[in-house]
Amino acid sequence: MHIKIGTRSSRLALWQAEYIQTLLEAGGLTSELVLIETKGDLVLDRSLAKIGSKGVFTQELEDQLRSGSIDIAVHSAKDLQSLLPPDLSIIAFTERERVNDVLVSRDTTLSLTSGQEFVVGTSSTRRVAMLRHFCPHIKVVDMRGNLQTRLRKLDEGQCDALLLAFAGVHRMHYDEFIAEHLPINEFTPAVGQGSVAIEAAETLPIDKLSAIRKLTNHEPTEAALKAERSFLRRLEGGCSIPVFALATNDNEEIKLTGGLIGLDGQQLLRETFTGPVAEAERLGHELAESILGQGGEEILQSIRHQLSN
Repeated sequence: MHIKIGTRSSRLALWQAEYIQTLLEAGGLTSELVLIETKGDLVLDRSLAKIGSKGVFTQELEDQLRSGSIDIAVHSAKDLQSLLPPDLSIIAFTERERVNDVLVSRDTTLSLTSGQEFVVGTSSTRRVAMLRHFCPHIKVVDMRGNLQTRLRKLDEGQCDALLLAFAGVHRMHYDEFIAEHLPINEFTPAVGQGSVAIEAAETLPIDKLSAIRKLTNHEPTEAALKAERSFLRRLEGGCSIPVFALATNDNEEIKLTGGLIGLDGQQLLRETFTGPVAEAERLGHELAESILGQGGEEILQSIRHQLSN
């Protein structure tokens, strides 16, 4: 059985696709990589919020899934929109890496808690809003591009540090530049952060689907991400909406912490729900309803109004 794997061409995206290749080939499947450029890779002079966040890193891969040019598309789970088209689905989530954000700099003495003023680069509205909430003394600049591009911009002096997901930094072997690991009880990560997702079209033959899922899917991670993605879906959150959620499971029970923060960092809502693994999606939906009822609806309206202007 031969699998055509669609992937973006950045070094981190290739790491993810090659990781999936390794898992498939360990189970006796052959595979090849098909490199595809996405809108998010090509348009680097505008923020994600300005170019439209829906499918910005996935649309072109999904087009190739539909045409049959590729069997599966490999994504960072955090890049996938919360609601997929009806003819596409996620068939596997890999075991999750550590989920926290990290401060990355050539000066590893830097700390967000020191009170020292310095400039941090990030393209994430969630990270910007959280910095404004927890670290108002920090200046933030927009920083688009893949990890290597951002590090180059750091070296050019466009910022003093970057705020990134640990998973990507670790996978690219840049651990030596981690100045600080941020606490997840404050800087709760984006939905899906740390896992690799595999997407397929409904036309994928069932024997291929079953074989791929058996070799790559990690069930505890899948249950956690179902809860997180259900939460995100109810809030209709895309890349430009500062929504956050993290689920963990233990002994058939899911613990889901999720919330929403205003763009200026002033209003932050966060809550934790617990429930059985079998009801992960219901748990995410109920947590979202609770957040919306506590003022989340008004925060979302304000965010969308600001982003549209």
